[in-house]
Amino acid sequence: MNEHVLRNDTGGVATLTLNMPDRLNALSDGMLAALRDQITALNQDRHTRVVIIKGAGKVFCAGHDLKEMTAGRAAPDGGKAYFAGLFAQAAEVMTGLMLLPQPVIAQVHGIATAAGCQLVASCDMAVAAQGTRFGVNGVNIGLFCSTPMVALTRNVARKHAFEMLSTGGFIAAERAAEIGLINHAVPADQLDDRTRALADTVAAKLGAAVRIGKRAFYEQAQMDVDQAYAYAGDVMVQNMLMRDTEEGIAAFLEKRPPDWQG
Repeated sequence: MNEHVLRNDTGGVATLTLNMPDRLNALSDGMLAALRDQITALNQDRHTRVVIIKGAGKVFCAGHDLKEMTAGRAAPDGGKAYFAGLFAQAAEVMTGLMLLPQPVIAQVHGIATAAGCQLVASCDMAVAAQGTRFGVNGVNIGLFCSTPMVALTRNVARKHAFEMLSTGGFIAAERAAEIGLINHAVPADQLDDRTRALADTVAAKLGAAVRIGKRAFYEQAQMDVDQAYAYAGDVMVQNMLMRDTEEGIAAFLEKRPPDWQG
């Protein structure tokens, strides 16, 4: 098991813990590689129904590893190739989470800054402890958070996103919930239980339906309305023809629990 990311599986839920608390769980080369490996494994995993991503120690994730990035400048090209590879690897991880068949929930505490905020925005849902702070604050050190911007602007309205990006200011968990960056801001002592309850609720649904639904959710968002309805209609037909969906409808009408096999 890679020490950068720990995995624990229970009840159809896989919990991935960013495990470099002494580096504030920064998205170093090693951390990104470990996340990529977990995403690859989860893509082939039909037993896991939901994924939770959390951070060890005092914070969720403080973004890219600035010390590592500084060292990357020592290359003969000034770090151009290194930086291109780093941001491409980060993009692969972020899009990989979106493409996973399982819903992914970020469990956030402490801070989620820059690429750490990008990680939250790249998850399908997020629950944060009250007192958590979110920011895309690279502009404070002269580096506009252009890659975190991609995920951020697909979660919150443009004016909210641009204010965060251009001022480098932090927002509280409650504000993050108001603007759609996270789903829920909860008391810190309830964070584990509330996140797990959300995961268990989703895990109890028909896995095949959730898998095709997640894919359809992101696919239709890129289409115009007519295309989206045509595409979604085809997905509904596919879903309706499933044996377990037929069983689910029958169970509902007969007022009994469904006998799902998938």
